[in-house]
Amino acid sequence: MTLDLALFLVLACIAVASALGMLLSRNTVYAALYLVLNFITVAIFYLLLGAPFIAMAQITVYTGAIMVLFLFVIMLLGAENLPAPNALPWQKPLAIALAAALFAEAAYLLIVKARSLGDVLPPAEAINATENLRQLGVALFQNYLLPFEIVSILLLVAMIGAITLTKKEKGARNG
Repeated sequence: MTLDLALFLVLACIAVASALGMLLSRNTVYAALYLVLNFITVAIFYLLLGAPFIAMAQITVYTGAIMVLFLFVIMLLGAENLPAPNALPWQKPLAIALAAALFAEAAYLLIVKARSLGDVLPPAEAINATENLRQLGVALFQNYLLPFEIVSILLLVAMIGAITLTKKEKGARNG
């Protein structure tokens, strides 16, 4: 078994375990944090496949932006006012083990794999890489501008809807 296959298998176990943790968690904040762990694991999969741009987009867009929005909505809806769920005894050790495995694999990727990718590209390949990014930007903002804008409007409407629902609930409680 090669080291890459072993790394993939451990990452796959972490991805499946974090997805199950998200689905089985009784606390919404913990479920969102399990989802963050799953997104980071998927980003490391992209790094293993040699797609660092997609990995950083995964972390930036999903883990950074969308999960902050999810946590904002969860907190806005008053998840802390719900009765405290009974914590299962296996959750904390599992979370610590998954986090340790994720950090160990990330450190391995940064130390071993980053050296081979850190070389300066020759000018022809650098121009090709820049051209690929330019083509991606043109495709996103010309060919797919309407779906991109629709998704942003849907996220905005969802956030406004959550705020509106919360204000009505708080007004009903006070009145």
